Amino acid sequence: MRIFALSIIFIASIFADITKSFPDSYYKIKDPLARKEAFVKILYPLVIEEEKKIKAQRAFVKSVFEKIEREEILIPAETEKLKKLAKTYRIKSLYNKEAYLKRIDTIPVSLVLAQAAIESNWGRSRFAKEANNLFGEWTWGKRGIVPKDRPEGKRYKIRIFDSLEDSIASYMKNLNRHWAYKELREARAKARKRGLPFSGFAAATYMIHYSQRGEEYIKMVKAKIVRNGWDLYDLPSMPAEHSEGNKMVMLSSRIFAVKGRRP
Repeated sequence: MRIFALSIIFIASIFADITKSFPDSYYKIKDPLARKEAFVKILYPLVIEEEKKIKAQRAFVKSVFEKIEREEILIPAETEKLKKLAKTYRIKSLYNKEAYLKRIDTIPVSLVLAQAAIESNWGRSRFAKEANNLFGEWTWGKRGIVPKDRPEGKRYKIRIFDSLEDSIASYMKNLNRHWAYKELREARAKARKRGLPFSGFAAATYMIHYSQRGEEYIKMVKAKIVRNGWDLYDLPSMPAEHSEGNKMVMLSSRIFAVKGRRP
């Protein structure tokens, strides 16, 4: 079973590499539960790939500051990489360790899935189909899609991404560096210092600025997480797949009975 589980993960990682957009077969799924399952199976590997990149960046930052604390000299490549990270995450002081660790950290999987489901209507929105835009991100550049209901006088467009993974990466970067999500980052850092998990349900509390719907939006995100059982993804010891009889399935409402929970 262990070997089979690893095979599933390996296949999922390959799928993540080749998936640029939702495949046509996804849009042919009629059953709502099957569609949800497919939605997660497509996005989950992509989310994990982006989280791996963030973890690698965080590990690099820790290694650099450990070197500094030992009073060792950084090589030029390390300094340049640190400068790039400072620019990417909008960190003003190059050697502010706390600023890096607060901004370079993972986003709870359940939060990513819930917001992607809401903002893209389970991948069926016009912007998800035409622009790989899962989270409704705007742009003021030349490349974008003009929303049909854009108010007169407004110039924003819906940003176009080359792939679903690019959309996920941009969303994570947004939460990790924009002023609107400072409280989320503070809460995440406090949880990490205390050795406590930081769930998507908890993170959703700080999404007040993400939508004009305000508190109602927060309720929507939390409800989506709970209804689909996605909080299970945020448990430190919980793998992506779960054994159900003699086959492996992604965590979803289908395994609530196995876990002794109700959707």
